[in-house]
Formats: sequence, C-alpha cells, structure tokens
Amino acid sequence: MKDQQKKIRSPLSIFSTFYETIHSHNDIIKQSLIALLICAIGDLFAGVILGKMTFFLEAFPGLLVIIPGAIGMRGNIFSSFASRLSTNLHIGIIPSKFEFSEQLNINIISSFVLTMILSMFLAIVSKIFCILLNYPSMDLIDFILISVIAGIISTLIMIPITILVSFKSFKHGWDPDNITSPIIAAFGDLFTLPAIIISTFILHLMNYDFVFKDIVLLASIFGVIIGFVYCYKVSEESKTILKQSTPILLLCSLLGGTAGGILNSSVETLLTNPSLLTLLPLFSGESGSLISILGARLSSGLHSGLIEPFKKPEGDSINNFIVSLVLAIIVFPIIGLLAEGSSYIFNSIGVGFDKILMISTLSGVILVVIMMIIVYYISITSYNRNLDPDNIVIPISTSITDSISSLILISISLLILSIFI
Repeated sequence: MKDQQKKIRSPLSIFSTFYETIHSHNDIIKQSLIALLICAIGDLFAGVILGKMTFFLEAFPGLLVIIPGAIGMRGNIFSSFASRLSTNLHIGIIPSKFEFSEQLNINIISSFVLTMILSMFLAIVSKIFCILLNYPSMDLIDFILISVIAGIISTLIMIPITILVSFKSFKHGWDPDNITSPIIAAFGDLFTLPAIIISTFILHLMNYDFVFKDIVLLASIFGVIIGFVYCYKVSEESKTILKQSTPILLLCSLLGGTAGGILNSSVETLLTNPSLLTLLPLFSGESGSLISILGARLSSGLHSGLIEPFKKPEGDSINNFIVSLVLAIIVFPIIGLLAEGSSYIFNSIGVGFDKILMISTLSGVILVVIMMIIVYYISITSYNRNLDPDNIVIPISTSITDSISSLILISISLLILSIFI
C-alpha cells in the first residue's frame, strides 16, 4: 500500500519540485528570457538577411558551407570573452568600473588573434568539405579572403560591444552569466552576415587585379602567424587562453563546417522555402545562446563552489537544467512565429504557422534535452582536468549545438513537411 502511495505521489512530487525550482529562480528566468528575446530580434534580422541572400549563395558556390561556422565562431570567441569577463568581475580580478587594464587588454588581443586564426582555418575546412562532398564551390583563395575580411569587420564591431554589455550588465546588478552570452551571440549573428556580404563585394573588386589579391592573401597569412606568436609570448594569461582555446576552437570550426555541409546538402529545400532559411539563424542563435547561458552558469558555479563536479548532476545543476527547459518551451515557439511572420511581411514563401510551430518547438526541445547532458559533462570534465571551463565549455557546446541543431532542424522539417504537404 505504501509503495502504491509512493507511486501516486511521485508525479506530484516531481511537479512540486519543478514548480519550486521555477519560483526560486524567477529572476534568472526573467533576465535570461529578456536576453533571449533581444537575441531573437538580432537573429531575426540575420534570418531575413539570409533569406534574401539567395543571389549570393548562387553567385558564390559553397558560401552556405562557411556561414554556420562563421556565425558560430563569432559566438564562440566572444561569448567566451564575455564569460571570462563575467568570471573576473564576479571574483574581483577586473574592477566593476570600466577601465583598460592588463587583464582586459590581454583578452581583447587574444580574441582578435583567435578570430583571425579561426577565420583562415574555417575557410580551408569549408573548401575541403565542398571537395569531399562534391559540392560546386569557389576557389580556396576566395574562401580565405571572404572569411578573413568578414572576420576583421565583425571583430572590430564585436570587441566594444562585448565589453559594453559585460560591464553595463554587471554595473546595473544583472548577472552577466544570464544575459551576456545571448546578447553577444545575437550581435555576432547580426553582424556576421552583413560582414560576409561586404567581403564578397571587396573580393569582387579584388578580382580586377589578381596580383593585389595574392598580396592581400600573403599579408593575411603572415599577419595571422605574427599575431599568434606575439599573443603567445606577451603574457602567461594570453598564452593560456591560446593554448586552451585554439585546439577547442579548431574543433568547433570543424563542427561548423559539418553544419554548413548539412545545410548545403538541403540547399534546394531551403531556397524553395525561404521561411526555413529565415528560421535557421533564429534557431541556431537561440539554441546556442540558451546553451551558452547554461554553460556560463555551470562554469561560474564550479568556480565559486556552488556546483560540485559529480558524475551525476545534482542540486544546482538540476535547477539549471529545469530553467533551461522552461526557457526552451517559451522561446522556440516564439522564434517559429517570428520566422513565418517575416515571410508574410516580405512576401516570401512560407510553410504555414502550424507547421513552423511544430518544426521549431519539437526541434528545440529535442536539442535542449540532448545538449543539457553534453554541456554538464563537458563542464565537469574540463574542471576536473584543471582546464578553465570559461575557455572550454561555451565554444565546444555551442559548436556541437550548431551541428546538431542543423541536423535536427533539417530532419524535423523534412519529416513534418512530408507528412503535412
């Protein structure tokens, strides 16, 4: 009889725990939700731009392969930058009043150098994917110049934005862990695609003088090498950032190229359904931002001792999982509506509000459940091996998210469209 009562009470107990967690973390949910909605606005603009980029995708074959990696790279590098700033602000290494300091300058230089390294590597990976998968593609030099020029443009914008958001949020009593990653990722999504478009125009102008084009390529390669050597030697902190971040970010670029390859394999479906093309940056951006919030909170929790690196998630880790699920259930239907709504506003072909809601919500919940477990074990593994989770967790988890999100979104889209059309 007691066993039966336990079985009857068990669902009520789970619901009660779920409700209590939501209630006790109400401020976190509000802060994160506001940040994610701001992120959604930025991602919507990015989605609209991508939806209107069909000309560029056709004129520069293989460009779609590089786009997810470029967007993800901006989010990875500058979300990690923001996460390091957040941790340093929390523990008092960097003063809350903004001023240039050695610690801040090192982070700025490291972020710029990492962007240049990853931009070049991503271009090479994208070209290799196109060759291996027999996709039509532009020359390697074009991949490299588009990626590097877009990286320079977006980095010059992203560095001051990252610093501003981190310091302002901390100054006004908001936890940077809850808001910086999604906002930074949104700006990264917003500026990466225009930067890529601008770089294609610059490349088009360079094509009139191939000697100048070769000189720019050689200058870019030497600049990346010199920047890496300088950053590696300038301080122990920058050396640590490069040593821990570079291998991880190279892996992330490889995953980003994989995501681009997945998208390029379904390019005809995407080009004939612009609302899905619009949904891509929204879905990828919100997924990455939501996972970045979780990663940043787990990282700060491990640093501060609030989270113990146990093999099985417990206590505050479970609470963070519940918060992530709540945010997913709210956010993913909204971005589906935004994607389809923008299609109607701009007279593009939509798949229908009912279908887009099913695609976005189902894909999002599946993705978040998978990624919560992955992020947790990346966090505790890096921490137990004396690696700074701020340098490891967000880049790896968001890159895995980009790859898995593309696969899940395309799979669910094809499934639902095949059933209902």
